[in-house]
Formats: sequence, structure tokens, C-alpha cells
Amino acid sequence: MSDYYEVRHTVGFEETNLVGNVYYVNYLRWQGRCREMFLKERAPEVLADVRGDLKLFTLRVDCEFFAEITAFDELSIRMRLEELTQTQVQFTFDYVLLGEETETLVARGRQRIACMRGPNTATVPTRVPEELREALAPYRVEATASRGAVG
Repeated sequence: MSDYYEVRHTVGFEETNLVGNVYYVNYLRWQGRCREMFLKERAPEVLADVRGDLKLFTLRVDCEFFAEITAFDELSIRMRLEELTQTQVQFTFDYVLLGEETETLVARGRQRIACMRGPNTATVPTRVPEELREALAPYRVEATASRGAVG
């Protein structure tokens, strides 16, 4: 099992700007997509709870860029758990350009979410669901570091 959750993506023309490189907002969209696919594949009970009254509020998102990518580049978006508190989760995202025989880190991002419940006018913080905690456990950054993994 890998130390990160991965979504693969081929960049399309619609994700580039007039200069031909990927428009920055797409990196944030890919973070959201990776998180959604993680819930679908690894924590479907949580996804069902989100359809109920669990809300995952994005509190902060960022991305640091190291290299440009263009249309038809093959990417791996790799999500790891950086921090888990009683009510919040922080993820890291590595954007890796996949070459024939190489991998190049082109960007790194973070996203912090809070778990909330209640009606839209009166939401309150709630504990991170146990199913989500369990699904995220293999992807914890500290676990990765202790195994000596890179990437």
C-alpha cells in the first residue's frame, strides 16, 4: 500500500491560460477532486454522512508552484494527512509530473477542513468521524516519515 492517496490526471487545453501553462486555480480544483475521490473510494460512510448533515468546511487552502505544466502533461496528485485534531483535518498535496522514467514535483499544496453539523444557520463544530480517521490513518505524514519514504 502506498503512503499517499493518488488521483491521476491528464491536463486538458481548458485548464491552461493564453500562455499555454496551467491556470493556477486548477491546482485548487484538483485538491478538491482528490479529496472527493478519497471519500468515495476509502470512506463511503463519510460521504453518505455528508449527504446528511455533516459538513466539511474548507478553512484554508494554498499551493506553492515549482515548475510549469502544460496541456497533455500527466500528473499524479498525491494526498497525505498532515494533521488531525478533534474537529479538523489538514491535508498536503504533492503535484507530480509523470515522465517516461522520471517524476518531478511541480507544486505542493495544503488544505484544512473543519467538520461541522447542524442547520445552515446554526452549524457547530463536530468530531471528525471515526470512519474518516480510520481511512486517513495509512496516509499520515508522520507514518510516512518514520518509514523513510520520500516523495
